[in-house]
Order: sequence, then structure tokens, then C-alpha cells
Amino acid sequence: MRKDKYLKKALSWVEKRSTVSVNSIAEDYDDPKAFISKSSKEKIRADISFVTHGGAKHFIEIALKNMDTKKQVVKWKVLSFIAGVKRGKLHLLAPKGHKAHAERLIKRYNINAMVYSL
Repeated sequence: MRKDKYLKKALSWVEKRSTVSVNSIAEDYDDPKAFISKSSKEKIRADISFVTHGGAKHFIEIALKNMDTKKQVVKWKVLSFIAGVKRGKLHLLAPKGHKAHAERLIKRYNINAMVYSL
């Protein structure tokens, strides 16, 4: 399953929030900033990032269960940490059938994230 299929729904979810700026990997948007993981040396980029009026920076990931679990956990931990530093949160948007998997991962690996149905 590909994330492209769900990006439009995720962007409409973000647009309902009180935002100042939105960056996304989708067309017609600026790309979100990429970070380099020190442990795996991989480039980590959120699917969507947005800033609220208070200046808090939030990251959104579309949570799919057929992704590589180890990479997914590393990515979510990094994005959760950076969001916490910037007074924001990591939001995981899970399509039908994927929410329980995302909730299990954040509980098992103690990731500070909010899971929403998409």
C-alpha cells in the first residue's frame, strides 16, 4: 500500500487545524525539512509538517502496517523527539485496518505520538 493514496486526506485533516504554514511531500507543497538519524545515518522526513499560530511544530506520518517496522520506529522516535523540542506533537494518521498496529508500536517502543483514524 502506498502513502500517496492517503496524502490528500491527510492534507485535508491538516487544513482543518489552525496552521500558519504546511509542508508536505505531496505535489504543490514545499518539502518538509529532512533530518539525519545518528544511529542509522538515514535521511528522515515527515510526510507532512505544519506550524501552528503558537509557533509549535507538528509532524504527521501516515502509519501503514506493511512498512519496515524497524525503520518506522526509528523515524517516529526521531520525529517525536524533534516535535517535543519544538513544542509540537507527532500525529500518526492510520487508515482503516492500520490503527491497531500503530498503537501497538507506539506503546511497545514508548513513542510520544497521537494516533488518529484517517
